[in-house]
Amino acid sequence: MPNVKPSTVLGRQLGDELRRFREAAGFTTAAAATALDCTGGKISRIENGHVPVRTPDLVALLDAYGVTEPEARERLSALARRANRRRREGWWHQYGSVLGDAYRDYIEMEDICDSVRTFQAQLVPGLLQTPAYGRAITVASRAWQSGEEIEQFVQVRLARQERLAGDSPLELWAILAEGVLRQQVGGPAVMRDQLEHLADMAERPNITVQVLPFSRGAHSGMFGPYLLMSFPQVSALDLVLTETPTGNIWMEQESEVARYRALFDDARTAALAPTESLGLIRRAAKEHRP
Repeated sequence: MPNVKPSTVLGRQLGDELRRFREAAGFTTAAAATALDCTGGKISRIENGHVPVRTPDLVALLDAYGVTEPEARERLSALARRANRRRREGWWHQYGSVLGDAYRDYIEMEDICDSVRTFQAQLVPGLLQTPAYGRAITVASRAWQSGEEIEQFVQVRLARQERLAGDSPLELWAILAEGVLRQQVGGPAVMRDQLEHLADMAERPNITVQVLPFSRGAHSGMFGPYLLMSFPQVSALDLVLTETPTGNIWMEQESEVARYRALFDDARTAALAPTESLGLIRRAAKEHRP
């Protein structure tokens, strides 16, 4: 059996777009293989994100599929370049010793997306965590043993937060179950500082925070946390990430993404309005007294 490299999120996104162009052009994988002078298996591996796509191959496929729009061709070329530079560039490379493949993939996608929508039932999202709160979460995870590894992972969280500032900041919309405000992560002082920080961040124009209170009863987000990523490029595919104790699961099929969009809209509608949520967060911060 050939040694197939694991697919990356970027590679899968590129492959899925190439598949859509192939199907729109009426090409079978065999016909695409003829155009590229390769086997049908290689076309399948490209579309599944298992092999890198060289620029000459990408150009040949786009020509064969009749893709002439300059914006579409440049978008896919840029995506191919990013996929082929996987992990070799970017600030996260220096933290390779404490980053697993799944988390590294997530950071790469977060670096190029323009908006994130997330529902969290237990934790403040990493982009909004204070160092002390993030440290307490990292210690509790038991994934890192040494103090140095824990501090490096906390630094990764802080570096990610730079996406929320600058000339083109990330748009973040976070819906938090009320339990997030009540769980004493790190103790009362850590929680008070965390909630005050959360409230301050929620006042930024690119950040929306809503709280889904206990009083709403059962709701569609009770099964677990998730996030939706959107991208600035025209026709780029949205992605969904669900988190589990043993790893992350990426979803890219439009039917799956549409389901999570609906779940998020349900949670957004059930949650308190941003201004009411801000008031609840500040009141909860006062309740966490050392």
